[in-house]
Amino acid sequence: MTREPYPTARRDDVVDILHETPVPDPYRWLEDPDSPETKGWLLGQADLFAKERGPQRFKSRIAELLRSGSVGVPAWRGGRHFFSRRTPDQEHAVYYVAEPDGTERALVDPMAIDASGLTTLDAVQPDKEGRLLAYQISVGGDEESVLYVIDVATGARVEGPIDRCRYSPIAWLPGGEAFYYVRRLPSTEVPENESQFHRRVYLHRVGTSTEDDVMIFGQGLKMTNYYGVSVSRDGRWLQVSAHEGTAPRNDLWVADLTESPIDRPALRVVQEGVDAQTGLVFGRDGRLYVHTDREASRGRVCVSDPAAPGFDHWRDLIPEDPEAVLSDFAILDDLERPVMLVGWTRHAISEISVHDLATGERLGEVPTPGLGTIGGISERPEGGHEAWFGYTDNTTPPTIQRYDARTGETTLWAASPGAVEVPDVRTEQVVYRSKDGTEVRMLVISPADAAEGPRPTILYGYGGFGLSMSPGYSASILAWVEAGGVYAIANLRGGGEEGEEWHRAGMLANKQNVFDDFHAAAEHLIATGVTTPEQLGISGGSNGGLLVGAALTQRPELYAAVVCSAPLLDMIRYEKFGLGATWNVEYGSADDPEQFGWLLGYSPYHHVRESVAYPATLFTVFQSDTRVHPLHAWKTCAALQHASTSDRPVLLRNEAEVGHGARSVSRSVDLSADTLTFLARHTGL
Repeated sequence: MTREPYPTARRDDVVDILHETPVPDPYRWLEDPDSPETKGWLLGQADLFAKERGPQRFKSRIAELLRSGSVGVPAWRGGRHFFSRRTPDQEHAVYYVAEPDGTERALVDPMAIDASGLTTLDAVQPDKEGRLLAYQISVGGDEESVLYVIDVATGARVEGPIDRCRYSPIAWLPGGEAFYYVRRLPSTEVPENESQFHRRVYLHRVGTSTEDDVMIFGQGLKMTNYYGVSVSRDGRWLQVSAHEGTAPRNDLWVADLTESPIDRPALRVVQEGVDAQTGLVFGRDGRLYVHTDREASRGRVCVSDPAAPGFDHWRDLIPEDPEAVLSDFAILDDLERPVMLVGWTRHAISEISVHDLATGERLGEVPTPGLGTIGGISERPEGGHEAWFGYTDNTTPPTIQRYDARTGETTLWAASPGAVEVPDVRTEQVVYRSKDGTEVRMLVISPADAAEGPRPTILYGYGGFGLSMSPGYSASILAWVEAGGVYAIANLRGGGEEGEEWHRAGMLANKQNVFDDFHAAAEHLIATGVTTPEQLGISGGSNGGLLVGAALTQRPELYAAVVCSAPLLDMIRYEKFGLGATWNVEYGSADDPEQFGWLLGYSPYHHVRESVAYPATLFTVFQSDTRVHPLHAWKTCAALQHASTSDRPVLLRNEAEVGHGARSVSRSVDLSADTLTFLARHTGL
């Protein structure tokens, strides 16, 4: 097969000496997106991709399967409830309120705000009475959220725009007259390269200028800190947490707002300098419920007195389970015997158990629709006997289930609004051994009537930040399997499927374990006859892009095709761009000699070797990505195009006006169709 020539990319003799080690960086010039040379190279890559792209084979089927729409878990405030829903023809989900009589009204519709589809709804938070709604939107994928407040009854804007609110929680005080929130310092007050950092917690009184906001927390702490803030339903207890970047630990403080002013809360330490994550729930019964992985890698729930919230006063209510990870809980107390519902994931499959609220005794289980994923158990803030939770699996679009603790029954409360015919597939969870003997699990999804014999297969993974890969409805997966392929999802170390120890077994000095788990997954699929190296494609995005970047540079012979999306690939310079400085708690820092050694040991960009027949590779990146800069893919694409002796192409799909996170449905369809078409072509589907 004759392939198109690659655009010319100059190789410079740029070498950094770090910790007495030479680190070549021949494509450093591609770090400047505004240079004429970079722009010319990107235009050349766009032309090449257009020529190589071919017909989008899967586009109509993916679009059809996405016509299922979606529905979100309700948030109850008095008689009203708030929820999101996307109908079959909508580009974005719309946020609604439902009145006590069942009347629904749209409150925030991104397409009504911006018909181009470039505006996304990032976060919502109704006040405690359901009279006001705070929401955050951003444009073009930049995730730079702007905060507004509207009157729920009239839809009239009460507040905003308030900028610099990216990743800001909103903690309403009772009455809706004020809230705590998180905002970055103005760019004029920080060094130019630190404008994405330096967050603070503020008190804002509705109807007043943000110039009058009172800073209550964050001064003098680390610039990469993220802050959480919440206020108990009765308005008495303020909780503030601080994470250093994405570290799997937090410091935590509480204040009694009846004993100190809301603009000068007297915060007391609950946990500081402890290597664990902890969050608090102030119960309606006066008890403090503590969700923590302190001395419990898989999580536990403890109880204490709010007046004595420190570790020494905690006592177990729901102890750690040796096999399941405790994800969340809800309290149902309008019962003769009040209960706690506890959400778990057991080897990435969700379940909910029922416990006596006073003693923690296990009383039974909440019936669930199948072996899938449960999202967010929701209760009425004022108490009750019913709870709501989201449910999805590989063939079920999102649904909302209602559990009635009086009857013990679970019923469908709301389904995704679109009717779609889902293909018949078979899902199996398999166990395999990694290089060091560790048992790893993997979901394998194949056609239900599949005959024996190897098939074109996509292996997907993530393996980082404690995030779990659990079953969920995916139009791309279903379209691929319906066409005769197999789709496998590996639950690698670095994720959260087996608790915090599993996460830490794949971070910092242990990062190579993640890549070894992935190679072993591929070898298992080949050894068991599911696929062959010539039929095996791999796919991953963000940290998963780092994963497949490492896979293709470490074991190029094992894979036929690679889709690498929004990846981290230059692990020596990653901290200098986007939000990279917040991830050194996950990966390590090149400024530290030992950690530099870890990073250089696997950094994909630095392990591209001359005269290697690399797999067919497609980089998909997003020009407005403010989390992971597309330069990672640009530099590695240029390096692979220079080095590979294969006739299989190395291509770049560089998309404008979208970022790392949410996007419109039509843009999602296009991206999925392009990636599946590429993988199909190079795995023989």
